[in-house]
Amino acid sequence: MRYRPISAALAVAAALLVAPSTSSPQETAAERVRRILSEVPLIDGHNDLPARIRGIKTSEGDVGLYDLRSRTEGDTDLLRLRQGMVGAQFWSVHVNFQHPRPAMQQLEQIDIAHRIIAAYPDELEFAGSASDIERVFASGKIASLLGIEGGHVIENSLGALRAFYQMGVRYMGLTHWGNTDWADSGTDDVVWNGLSPFGEEVVREMNRLGMIVDLSHVSPATMSDALNVTEAPVIFSHAAARALADHLRNVPDSILVRLRENGGVLMQIFYPGHLDLSGEATISDVVDHIEHIRDVAGIDHVGIGSDFDGIGSYVDGLADVSTYPALFIQLVRRGWSDDDLRKLAGENLLRVMRQVESVARRLQRERPPSTRMINPEELRPVERIEVEVAEDILETYAGEYALSSAVSVVVTLEGGALFVQATGEEKYPVFAESDTTFFLRVFDAQISFTKDDSGEVTGIILHQNGRNQPGRKVR
Repeated sequence: MRYRPISAALAVAAALLVAPSTSSPQETAAERVRRILSEVPLIDGHNDLPARIRGIKTSEGDVGLYDLRSRTEGDTDLLRLRQGMVGAQFWSVHVNFQHPRPAMQQLEQIDIAHRIIAAYPDELEFAGSASDIERVFASGKIASLLGIEGGHVIENSLGALRAFYQMGVRYMGLTHWGNTDWADSGTDDVVWNGLSPFGEEVVREMNRLGMIVDLSHVSPATMSDALNVTEAPVIFSHAAARALADHLRNVPDSILVRLRENGGVLMQIFYPGHLDLSGEATISDVVDHIEHIRDVAGIDHVGIGSDFDGIGSYVDGLADVSTYPALFIQLVRRGWSDDDLRKLAGENLLRVMRQVESVARRLQRERPPSTRMINPEELRPVERIEVEVAEDILETYAGEYALSSAVSVVVTLEGGALFVQATGEEKYPVFAESDTTFFLRVFDAQISFTKDDSGEVTGIILHQNGRNQPGRKVR
């Protein structure tokens, strides 16, 4: 079934008839959710569709070959977006943080995102502000925004940052899986224990531009430094509560308390590995994280950031963009009010955007664009001691290892070096600390291999964040 956008006039008339409305005893949970999500835009903070299109070999960035009017092989297409009642989507223009020319790749990825939006003018429309989101939502289309995942793409240039804003980017994550020269990632070695002086200037210039500071992927020290510097609310475009899942990607309660003071929003991720360290999770687990964020930071500081098309495993019942109503139905059953559901769906993020835009207008009156350049002394390399391991030994480690029913690790030997790739993640090189123990530069993690009495490799152990997760070799 095709969904056609309704006219702006009809949308406004319909809104006047139903808003603001309250639930009635006759409404089912599903009916109540549909009513609320027709009144306020459901805004998802993070979807990796552009990266999926770029990465598919049959498409190779050709938007026309990845038809969103048909059922796609990924998590996102137009019909499922409509079924999920998505009102606005931040399309993540993610690029590999280890790419030798990240700014070039970022430009190409932004181009792909704009071509996606332009290919479906009856369904999608670019939005660059809170008012744009409301206008596009009222027209019956899905408001489409762009977010950068990792400050490596500016290549230490505030001019590049400003250029990306002019191209439509409205948030930037300060880091991805690895550090930038000016900010520590949550999954890399500690270099600055937060932000460098240039990193602080990046935050200030983002405030002046009106680009939202995204603290997903950064270390708690970087979160804290950014909150010290910023004059505008921040977001976590896709994260979860560390108190419920002690993962390096998640946000500690001490930061959630400060998020309340800052006015920002944590947008809840759907990736099982960040919801439960077992790698398996239910909708109830997602709701638990949302309610924990609400209880610590406040109801005004929580939103939705699924990470669809960027995850390799799924919460049972939240498998693609059609499933958001199922999550809201669970919240209804836990006693959430209409007002609180509206805040979670989109009102909180709209408030953040308005405040960010207001701060930018003030700062643009007060100061010119920053001409600050990174100091060469800030470019500090991290050294790790590595050892050589014979290639015939490395070859015995190649294979697939099951960490759980949903997550596996594939180890390959390429060019005399080992690489590991977990389900839903990119491939990363590992470096030997001994003949059985290796470390990943970007995850502050180690892997070790187990052998039986005959010396045959039987399993793997992932050592990260004080925990040891074993896996058995399956092939």
